[in-house]
Amino acid sequence: MGGLAQLAQAAGHVVSGCDVNVYPPMSDQLAAANVRVIEGYDADQLSIAPDVWVIGNVVTRGNALIEAILDRGDAYVSGPQWLADNILHGRHVLAVAGTHGKTTTSAMLAKILQHAGLDPGFLIGGVPDDFGRSARLGAGRHFVIEADEYDTAFFDKRSKFLHYRARTLILNNLEFDHADIFADLAAIEAQFHHLIRTLPASARIVANAGDEAIGRVLQRGCWSEVETFGEIGDWRIGHETFDVSRGEERFGTLHLALAGHHNRMNALAAIAAADHVGVPVTNALNALAEFRGVKRRLEVRGTSGGVTVIDDFAHHPTAFEMTISAVRASHPQSRIVAVFEPRSNTMKRGAMNARLADSLSGADRVFCFSAGLNWNAGKALASLGARATVHDDFDALVEAIVTYARAGDQIVVMSNGGFGGIHATLLEKLADPAAGSTRPGASAGRAHSTRSAA
Repeated sequence: MGGLAQLAQAAGHVVSGCDVNVYPPMSDQLAAANVRVIEGYDADQLSIAPDVWVIGNVVTRGNALIEAILDRGDAYVSGPQWLADNILHGRHVLAVAGTHGKTTTSAMLAKILQHAGLDPGFLIGGVPDDFGRSARLGAGRHFVIEADEYDTAFFDKRSKFLHYRARTLILNNLEFDHADIFADLAAIEAQFHHLIRTLPASARIVANAGDEAIGRVLQRGCWSEVETFGEIGDWRIGHETFDVSRGEERFGTLHLALAGHHNRMNALAAIAAADHVGVPVTNALNALAEFRGVKRRLEVRGTSGGVTVIDDFAHHPTAFEMTISAVRASHPQSRIVAVFEPRSNTMKRGAMNARLADSLSGADRVFCFSAGLNWNAGKALASLGARATVHDDFDALVEAIVTYARAGDQIVVMSNGGFGGIHATLLEKLADPAAGSTRPGASAGRAHSTRSAA
């Protein structure tokens, strides 16, 4: 919704919005775009008297402002519908869908199109470092959008991506998620097939060849061109040389600063999608060689006392595993310290507890922040033994991490929220000689905050 507000402002509308606990980087972007943000949902906001209320899927019936809007009979529309009618209409929409990798893949695709001189618009659920913002109108015909399967609004329970009318669609992967909305994976697959039903015959679907759930979705019926990527796909990438090919045609080598096999798959999908709109693969490879990443996706927040603190948006067991694996590949000699909070609705419900310990097993040490959970995190992590500890007090969590850490460690903080500003707190505490005195091999140093690939 913050990105949508920026698009509306750039399109010439006067925009304000309300929310609770808005935090960086979105709060900074909204301030820079001169979008007024009101804290809370008080009914007295009716005095703004807008032409239309654009409603996101966070608010529900019972919300004071929503009830006032309904009582007065004001005009309202969902965020995705407003976007479709006012921004996306008449443009070639390149949508990136799937459980994991949407933000990074969308950012890669926008980078490729920009490098090719197409001046794309985009709406991404993160801040690409190459653009410094999560949304842009763009003057070109193409628009890249992170296409989420979450429901649209309290009055529209279809998945958001059904509104976007994509002409190029990436299907990265598909797992059970959003346990507050979907009963099981089959329910999610149904929404993805509804999406496929909206595509014209001239559209291209770029699908992960190795994903069984995506395979089932396509088997239910498909009326568009399909090109696959992955180990057995039409588009492939070499394991050691990272050479990109389609069938028997080899295009060149992918040079990517971001670590991890999953990021190479994201890049391959973006290359195949860009090919659909006429961008030569060699141009796409050149663009990705300059790709700087996305904030909160393996973002190094700083190094202090010889310890590096990395921020990642991971909030699902598969994402935990991929993130830890990527950091391990980049720092094979370092201890990997995983710090996470089960914050997503799916994690809060305990829907992924059976997979939790295994997904974190690649870390040398695991710290879990359990405040607000109604299930036993210690029990879920029991198979990790003494390698995992659970804390429901934030200060105690920070103290335990700082006491354990030593020079050379890579601390990977995984959360889809602000996590109480834990990254800055850790860097400050790690720089304190008194706090570091119990850390073997630690030496106090000045915290710095440079962006680099993990």
